Amino acid sequence: MVTRFLPRFLPKLHKEFLRVNQLRQYQSNMSEVSEESTPAKRSTPPTIGTHNGTFHCDEVVACFMLKQLPEYENSEIFRSRDDKALREKCEIIVDVGSEFDHGKKWYDHHQLTFKDTFSTLRPEFEEKFDIRLSSAGLVYCYYGERVIQSILQRERNLQLSPQNLKLAFLQIYRNFISELDAIDNGVPMFEGGEPRYKISTHLSARVGKLNPSWQESNRSADQDQRFHQAMAVAGKELVENVLEVACSWIAARDHVRAALEQAKTVYPSGEILLLDKFCPWKAHLVDLEKEYQVEGVPKLVVFNDGSSWRVAGVPLTPSSFVGRKFLPTPWRGLRDDELSELAGIKDLVFVHHTGFIGGAKTQEAALAMATKSIEFVEN
Repeated sequence: MVTRFLPRFLPKLHKEFLRVNQLRQYQSNMSEVSEESTPAKRSTPPTIGTHNGTFHCDEVVACFMLKQLPEYENSEIFRSRDDKALREKCEIIVDVGSEFDHGKKWYDHHQLTFKDTFSTLRPEFEEKFDIRLSSAGLVYCYYGERVIQSILQRERNLQLSPQNLKLAFLQIYRNFISELDAIDNGVPMFEGGEPRYKISTHLSARVGKLNPSWQESNRSADQDQRFHQAMAVAGKELVENVLEVACSWIAARDHVRAALEQAKTVYPSGEILLLDKFCPWKAHLVDLEKEYQVEGVPKLVVFNDGSSWRVAGVPLTPSSFVGRKFLPTPWRGLRDDELSELAGIKDLVFVHHTGFIGGAKTQEAALAMATKSIEFVEN
């Protein structure tokens, strides 16, 4: 009986067999696709990736900055030019890979399509920077505030207010990171009267010298050791810069701000500023004049230099030797009694022969010197 009905079911069994076999093959293929599309499991803590071979200051500083953050402080640095290996192994990649994608944490700037500057990535800052970013600038734009706070917390147990953090972030880019960006991208310093950036550290050249020479071993182990040595050198300088800006530069700015706010109590027109002790004031005054909308008003600054008092003319720019108002021509080059007698002010010490600065024994004498200078009319 079974053999009699078997021919009737054979086609159905064969069809079912083919269907099951196709299903198994499909599941097998999907499993393989899934395994290929799933990224390799990355190390813990996450690895930082950059290129091998000759290193430059920008990726050295970029790696150091990342290692100041809690999530990367224990990270290893993997140096390679194998994009596949970098992307499989590293959570964040700097200065290699020919792609910039903040979402993927890929920060290269060498591709022709890359045009970003500090101002395009951080447009909320009014000061405009047109220097193309390096990997240091890229990392700084996205992680700089956290790097600053992390360094300050570790070194001084200090945290900046949001306003002062914004000031520090901008100043550190201005006087440290922008130099690295410009040099790495070969940006000319001058394209007109004023420099596009300032060389304040020469760090790029010093880091470059830490690479093995052509006569030395170029084994990857030796290069990696030199890279970490460069990170220590550059990192020390970055930390010092952060501390100087946060602990000194900002304090000086607050000091100049207070003097500017009180200027009209010193002299009705606001042309004389009084600092009860010296601090760097020229660059701060330029910025604060814009903030308070009194550009060009202050003419003289009176300050205590520790042993006596000084009256200094405000220069047209922080680096200029030309002032808005200098001390009267007849006083220039005179000292002590001769100066005091001619000026009609006791306790004067000197006036420089160019008139850009003068000295007095007391605050009262210095203020009198400043007042008479403002009111003096040159022939």
